[in-house]
Amino acid sequence: MNKKQKQKTIASYVLFALVAISVYSIMSILDTRVNTLTYDEFLKVSSEGTVEKITIVPRGSSRIYEIKGRLKDYKENETFIVKVPASEGVIERILLNQEEFGYELKVNSDPESGSLFIFLINVLPFVILIGLTFFFITRQMGSANKSLDFGKSRAKMNDGMGKVTFDNVAGLTEEKEELSELIDFLKNPKKFQKMGARIPKGVLLFGPPGTGKTLLARAVAGEANVPFYFISGSDFVELFVGVGASRVRDMFKQAKATAPCLIFIDEIDAVGRQRGTGLGGGHDEREQTLNQLLTEMDGFSNNEGIIIIAATNRPDVLDPALLRPGRFDRQVTVNLPDAKGREEILAVHAKGKTLSKEVTFENVAQRTVGFSGADLENLLNEAALLTVRRNKEKITMSEIDEAQDRVLMGPAKRTKKYSEYEKSLVAHHEAGHVVMGLKLSDANVVQKVTIIPRGYAGGYAMMMPKEEKYTATKKELLERIAGLLGGRVAEELIFSEVTTGAQNDFEQATKIARAMVTEYGMSSLGPVQFEHSDSSVFLGRDYNKVKNFSTEVANQIDEEVRKIINSQYEVATKILKENIDLLKKIAELLIKHETLTKEQIEYIHQKGEMMPEEVVVSEDLNEMTKKDLIKLAKEKKIKVTVKMTKEQLIKELESNV
Repeated sequence: MNKKQKQKTIASYVLFALVAISVYSIMSILDTRVNTLTYDEFLKVSSEGTVEKITIVPRGSSRIYEIKGRLKDYKENETFIVKVPASEGVIERILLNQEEFGYELKVNSDPESGSLFIFLINVLPFVILIGLTFFFITRQMGSANKSLDFGKSRAKMNDGMGKVTFDNVAGLTEEKEELSELIDFLKNPKKFQKMGARIPKGVLLFGPPGTGKTLLARAVAGEANVPFYFISGSDFVELFVGVGASRVRDMFKQAKATAPCLIFIDEIDAVGRQRGTGLGGGHDEREQTLNQLLTEMDGFSNNEGIIIIAATNRPDVLDPALLRPGRFDRQVTVNLPDAKGREEILAVHAKGKTLSKEVTFENVAQRTVGFSGADLENLLNEAALLTVRRNKEKITMSEIDEAQDRVLMGPAKRTKKYSEYEKSLVAHHEAGHVVMGLKLSDANVVQKVTIIPRGYAGGYAMMMPKEEKYTATKKELLERIAGLLGGRVAEELIFSEVTTGAQNDFEQATKIARAMVTEYGMSSLGPVQFEHSDSSVFLGRDYNKVKNFSTEVANQIDEEVRKIINSQYEVATKILKENIDLLKKIAELLIKHETLTKEQIEYIHQKGEMMPEEVVVSEDLNEMTKKDLIKLAKEKKIKVTVKMTKEQLIKELESNV
């Protein structure tokens, strides 16, 4: 609380106290009953001995005595008052009666003779009235000012709380190198000026959601240790035309006062969209805001020492004038992390979490292809929540596997019951994907397969590339299609029936095949690009997709897509017929265990049986007990090592019996 707020608070308390005292005084007066007596009535009651108490107050200015008192038959809050001239010998009569009847007698000084009392009576009401008037007028003016400040910038200055540095950003090595120049310039600008170099006025960070664009901007501010203003693109846009432009002007005005400094605009596509686009014409307020932003970044006035960092995941909708050199000079793509980057990100987010020794970041990184930094943080958080729910002390691979399934597909629906026929059908469908991944060298490998329903899926196979690549060959794409079709082929071979379970497989396979024909030039139509993604984003992603071909070519494209799908369907049929026993074995074990991992699948492929489960035995067991337990473990086909305590071992064995 600042000094001004404290003063307002104290003034409010004083005003409240004065009002409370006034109200109390008024209530006290209203609650008291005062009887006005005549002089004759007063003489009568005083001579009869019914008076209990008398107070004489001389009024010096008017030569009058004001006599207050109380009779014996009065109620608690009842009194009388009488005014008599000072020349009537009243005091003598009261004194005589007091000696005779013994009532209480008191003489007060004239309150009107005190200067303080006169001041309070004559001045204090006016002071209170003026104070109340001033208070309400000030309050109304403050409310009016608040209602008129919508033209002020909503940008907030980072106060240093929760400081983030490059040490908190993992998996973005090249991106940090690009932005390190900004930090160096802000710390030592003379080095660049000596060489005649001009630091970029703006840096645009773009990439998929959750890849760390905002975190990277916060790290730049933390490393540079300069004033850092942050605002969202939607904070500029208002109902009234011109408000956004006013906020842009005010934002740069504030920034100039604290230069050198950084301004971070998150989700800049909310205000930086292309002008003059869309079915309904332009939005005047948004376009005026964009025009003002363009002028401030590179116009007649110089904004030296102000660096703009903006982030978006929709760079395709931004206005070209915003992206030209002199405004956003540098554009940094923040991509999804690779295996090494995921490993570094996991190490950052694992701080403060207790992990089992069996959990290695390298292993988890290999299983999470396509995960963003936000996904990985959510993965470890879900694993920690599951660990607490299961009353465990450390996060194990079991919790991480379950957390990955929850992130990708949602929680398992274990209460949903299959019929035996449906369960067998789902198991053979998923086993078809597994066999295709094992037999095709370039098909996606099944990392995990389950028939436990999750989300809208009755079961699913987690299929990932054997290694991460930036390009794909025609052979790899064809084998991916064949792997996707393996589930439907397995249904036909085993049950001579097809189901709706392959809908998502067909969608992905058709998308790959059409891209091969229309974009990659991998068909008999030749190396020609018939379709491209330069569509109008304001009309929908595919509503106005550019198609550079005739109706005749459209028929040929459809034929080529169908030819690719059908040929790979035949490939999948041939492979599954040749490996029908392996298909049935995997389906059988899948029905029994419901979930199989990559290691278990490879063991089944090599040995033809389920991989032994590992159970550990403690060395503190006596020889006889150890032999009996090892014998039981061997009978149950359980792998035995020496690690676990006796209680843990018995519990593990009981769960496998």
